[in-house]
Amino acid sequence: MPHKKISLIGAGQIGGSLAHLIGLKELGDVVLVDIVEGVPQGKTLDLLASRSMDGYDVQFTGSNDYEATRDSDVVIVTAGLPRKPGMSRDNLVDKNTGIMKGIAEKIRDLSPNAFVIVITNPLDAMVYVMKKITGFPKHRVVGMAGVLDSARFRAFTALELGISVEDVTAMVLGGHGDDMVPLVRYCTIAGIPITQFLSAGKIAAIVKRTQMAGGEVVNLLKTSAWVSPAAAAIEMAECYLKDKKRVLPCAAYLEGEYGIHGYYFGVPIVLGAGGVERVIELQLTDEERGELMQSFARVKEVVAAVKL
Repeated sequence: MPHKKISLIGAGQIGGSLAHLIGLKELGDVVLVDIVEGVPQGKTLDLLASRSMDGYDVQFTGSNDYEATRDSDVVIVTAGLPRKPGMSRDNLVDKNTGIMKGIAEKIRDLSPNAFVIVITNPLDAMVYVMKKITGFPKHRVVGMAGVLDSARFRAFTALELGISVEDVTAMVLGGHGDDMVPLVRYCTIAGIPITQFLSAGKIAAIVKRTQMAGGEVVNLLKTSAWVSPAAAAIEMAECYLKDKKRVLPCAAYLEGEYGIHGYYFGVPIVLGAGGVERVIELQLTDEERGELMQSFARVKEVVAAVKL
């Protein structure tokens, strides 16, 4: 059976991490594309050399030409300017819109049947650009946000309690910004509500740290995170390639769900071989819905700044 073809647009830190994870999980053959000459070629050469030690046989190709991506099964887009200290994700909208538009045109023309995962910030606006330019159906274009944000919520909760992160379940919805909505009511420890373990003050501190986690990394590293975003996107790609039908929070195109029409927004979805197979509408309290609508207002503001 031929390997699936997975193209990674952007060979920076996230692109390199994505490629390595795809190899380790043997999800498919990798094409790494970047505008900087030598970078995708050098990274793939490095990855090829690691295969015998890591024990897998997938192929890696590095190129500056999008033609190498033709007929991809999955495309993951990381290309764009990363955040620097003092910048919000939204500060990137103008320059990254132009970058995303050009990438979307290439994907549309070369891989018309691909499943596309967008990581580039500002996420909710960039995945919107991807769908508009490709014209792909909504189930084949999705944004990576909630999987990462929920993973951060889980990590901080596990650290606070000194327990395995595997036993922590969390759900973070809304836009991929500082006003994202970690749903405390849906956070559990081995099925037990988090409120039975932590005080309201401790929980509020974890919620705040989750919302600001991306900025915390940027302030320390002077650039955006790359290992955890890559892991989150791979979790999504694996759901599609293996038809896992996981329930994950992702930026999905909404047509009435949660009262939102025509925008990408972070909500729980069923992710399988059909792509975004279903949007799950949670029963929310008035307070939770209010927070979600506040987050959506910010997403609308950023999308309004997009010039196609």
